[in-house]
Amino acid sequence: MRFQALRLIAGVAVAVGMATALVSAQAGQAQPPAPAEGQSPTFRVSIDLVTNDVIVRDDRDQFVADLTRDDFEVYEDGVLQDIASLTLVHGGRVHNLQAPPPPPAQEGIILPPSRPRNDAAGRIFLIMVDDLHLDFRNTGRIRDLFRRVSRTLVHEGDMFAIVSTGPSSLAIDLTYDRKILDEAIKKITGNGLRPSDVIQGSDNSDGPAEVKYRAHVAFQTAYDFLRQLERITNRRKAVIWVSNGYDFNPFAESRLGEDSVFGGRFGQTREEGAAIRDEFNRGYQFADADLARELAELTRTANRANATLYTIDPRGLVAGADLDESMSAAEYSEHIRKTQDSLRILAAETGGIAVVNQNDFDRALKRIDAETSDYYVLGYYSTNPDPLQRTRRIEVKLKDKPGLNVWSRTSYTLRLPGPSTQ
Repeated sequence: MRFQALRLIAGVAVAVGMATALVSAQAGQAQPPAPAEGQSPTFRVSIDLVTNDVIVRDDRDQFVADLTRDDFEVYEDGVLQDIASLTLVHGGRVHNLQAPPPPPAQEGIILPPSRPRNDAAGRIFLIMVDDLHLDFRNTGRIRDLFRRVSRTLVHEGDMFAIVSTGPSSLAIDLTYDRKILDEAIKKITGNGLRPSDVIQGSDNSDGPAEVKYRAHVAFQTAYDFLRQLERITNRRKAVIWVSNGYDFNPFAESRLGEDSVFGGRFGQTREEGAAIRDEFNRGYQFADADLARELAELTRTANRANATLYTIDPRGLVAGADLDESMSAAEYSEHIRKTQDSLRILAAETGGIAVVNQNDFDRALKRIDAETSDYYVLGYYSTNPDPLQRTRRIEVKLKDKPGLNVWSRTSYTLRLPGPSTQ
């Protein structure tokens, strides 16, 4: 499973490199001239172009496609930035309204100027099938959702890749062939833990061991492909993340074995049961904080890659636990709330939408299709020279354009120096 995921990431890297080389060749870019004999080579510090996808709609929710660079203002931590590039993508077609100039010269070690990144037409979808967090009994509904994705969202000219976190064993490199997606759908099978599996499973000091292991596998898979997506610029990068969501401390009372009706477990009084429950909960009081930290780092990584996460819960409207699962309705509802909230956070913090607790998947997919087809890409070189200020707040405004609504991501985070898994 891990080998196949790594093979996909390598395939993404190769495809990105080929696309970059192709576009550079088509643009007639030449290699920098070699320095004359006896002349010292010139080196220049590299400055990354910060790009941000921006969607502008009017009061009728229609995309506005006639704006220019002079209509926008971009602020980083409250400081106005000079817009270096503006690309319009309308109906999936790319229009370079203003190509980015070379980065400003900086003092220090000077490196050769880098080639521009690719800005080919079309969209890039990375479809993440988190089958480690999808119910096996829901497999038919899950496959139906992906058939809707193939029919409604992925169009001719779109490039997509597919990766699974579990035994569905999907690791499909970036491709334009939609037939491959249709064949992959037949292999998707849910392999998530049932509530009874969690309750009867082993615990350690951090909570249910299997629950956290599965979540970390899913998150590490996401880290791997998001780092590769950083290399692609001027194209909309959308991650379709299909999962039932995450909860690091599910069904706590049922795992404790407490019976709230008869006063406690093993004949204990209600007060004794409450004392045991409080001691048990203190051991896992940081579970929610750990999950929040993991989700925050994931969204920072996605924002650094300018990738938007669209999370979809194929369970749809959730009424209650299955009849063969023995737990209180309140406890099950709390678990559902936490898992859905985790998907909401991933989407909201990257500018996407979370399709949770609803059954109208066609409508949601059409909205995702619209958001990934019509947008602007603004680029600027940050004037903040402080590398220690990792997280930068971004605000995009319009000049003298009342009645228009602007959406864009609100932050990005600098990568930590040196090797890191995150």
